Amino acid sequence: MTVPIERSHARRPVTWLTVLGIVLLPVVIGGLLVAALYNPVERLENMSAAIVNDDKPVEIDGQLAPLGRQLTAGLVEGSSDVPSNIDWTISNDEDAAAGLADGTYSAVITIPENFSAAATSTAPGSTPEQATISVESAPDGRVVDQAITAQITQTAASVFGSAVSKQYLTNVLLGFTTLHDQLGDAANGAQQLADGSASAAQGATELSSGVGQLAAGADQLASGASQAATGAAALPGGAQQLASGARQLSDGAGTLAAGLDAASGAVVNQDLKNAAAATTTAANSALTQTKKLGTTLGGLVQECFVTYGPTATLCAELAATIGDAENPTPGTVAGVGTAAGTAAGYGQGTADGIDKLMTDTSAGIAQAAAGARDLQSGAGGLATGADQLAAGAAQLSSGVSQLAGGASALASGADQASTGATSLADGVTQLSSGAGSLATGLDTAVDQVPTYTDEQAQQTASVVAEPVSAQGIGSNLFGAAAIPLLTALVLWFGGLGSYVAFQAVSARALTSRRSSVTLALRAFAPGAVLGAVQGLLLAGVVQLAASYDWADWSIFAAICVVAGVSFAGVNQALVAVFGGAGRWIGAIIGAFVVATGVVSTVPGVLTSIASVLPVQPAYAAMLGALTSAGGVTAGVTVLVVWLLLSLVATTIVVSRRRTVSARAALA
Repeated sequence: MTVPIERSHARRPVTWLTVLGIVLLPVVIGGLLVAALYNPVERLENMSAAIVNDDKPVEIDGQLAPLGRQLTAGLVEGSSDVPSNIDWTISNDEDAAAGLADGTYSAVITIPENFSAAATSTAPGSTPEQATISVESAPDGRVVDQAITAQITQTAASVFGSAVSKQYLTNVLLGFTTLHDQLGDAANGAQQLADGSASAAQGATELSSGVGQLAAGADQLASGASQAATGAAALPGGAQQLASGARQLSDGAGTLAAGLDAASGAVVNQDLKNAAAATTTAANSALTQTKKLGTTLGGLVQECFVTYGPTATLCAELAATIGDAENPTPGTVAGVGTAAGTAAGYGQGTADGIDKLMTDTSAGIAQAAAGARDLQSGAGGLATGADQLAAGAAQLSSGVSQLAGGASALASGADQASTGATSLADGVTQLSSGAGSLATGLDTAVDQVPTYTDEQAQQTASVVAEPVSAQGIGSNLFGAAAIPLLTALVLWFGGLGSYVAFQAVSARALTSRRSSVTLALRAFAPGAVLGAVQGLLLAGVVQLAASYDWADWSIFAAICVVAGVSFAGVNQALVAVFGGAGRWIGAIIGAFVVATGVVSTVPGVLTSIASVLPVQPAYAAMLGALTSAGGVTAGVTVLVVWLLLSLVATTIVVSRRRTVSARAALA
């Protein structure tokens, strides 16, 4: 069955089968492209890839960390939120290589043996190293297979790395809390050190003052000890003189006793008076020397007590040798002094009462002789005690000399100790000041070190590990522009196919009586009708695949109809103006659509050329209908302009073909 449409390059009429083929061609092509390419991530299970896990787990704080196994499990498990997985096979190096070569696997993901070690190398004491995985695609794989595999693998690695970073940052943030607490303890300790140092500085100052007083006292002790040593050095000589005087006294008392014995029965004469006077003089001398000796010994005893203490044996013996003046004891200085005084008294009495003595009886003389003998005995004891006193005084002189030397050494050491105590006070004062500054600095550091709870640390670590998150990223590999691009491209080739089969300019243009406009429109009408039908059918196929909102789809379908009609007119004009080359130009325009509509990295000159081609306004209007890009009205307006210009160009060609030269007519 035929239709009244002229076939291109043939006189046979066009059949309904030809028309049906032209109508269905863009629908079939569009349906195939949409079915094959639209939202490919929903059919990722049709891709097969292998995972080779060569990772060797590591131990962290005694716990095994098999990060390679965890990443493998994450890839195999996929995401529960969106379709994001392919058909994974856990394999080995040999099987993966063989499967990649024979087409069993589209890609192979290899996790190296140092993956766990590198991923955990941020632990203290380790050298940080970036963990890597490798992706290898089949050499005969599909165009975007590698991109899909790389995207899924990169996403999994990024999520896994974010999890590792989150755990590491959580530990770091919790470490800040520990550091804050430890710095607080250190600040408290520094404050206690500052307080203790201040007390120590005060004590050191008091120590310096006390040691200074000790040094002054030691100097005074050294001076007194030196004076005592000088006096003690003279004491043995005095004691020797006392012993000599006591011996002389003893000898004189013996002589006196002998004389008294001789004179006991005789009358005292002048010689006796003289002797009495001499005795009185000697007794007074002995009394004077005894008093002086007693005074000297008393001073020595006092110095001895001061130097050696009241319990010293030498001091006690010296005191005993002096005796008690109130109750004199024989053999003591007091006794000797008493005896000497008595002798002096008697001697003076003898001198004064010589006359009376002359009349005294021999008994009185005998008593005097006895007293002289007692004096002799006492003087002898005094001499013996004086000898002992001389020996003790020599020892006392030696001890006092040693005391003087020790006191001098003590004074020197006390001076040095005073200097050291002053330095100690200064140093402890500086320590207190430094500890106070340290405490203040630590308090400031504590205020500046943040603290986190476990929940805050995990939340902060999540943000720091992934500080930037992209929202609104769809899972459609080709994006929202895929459907408009494919639709515009298919409709363009549908219009081109119409004028591969149909005549662009009627072969009866020269003989027809109709106007050139009518002839041009009659040749345009079949392509326009088929273009409108193609647009409507293709819009229906798109709706079946994508399920757009009906309001948006209605606008999209109307644009498809307008685009089908406009593309028919443009392709008619190309064939009418350029003949067979017009179809070639139409194919080039379709190639421009594909070349410039897939990716934005094309050269600018190609983009500029594509922007003025008739397919661009149709694509822009369709994209505006299905998205928020806008530009529907402008795109439809430009399509109408292209249609009108194309009809004008076709009409001009028809008009030119209705004029022929005489030679051509004869031919």
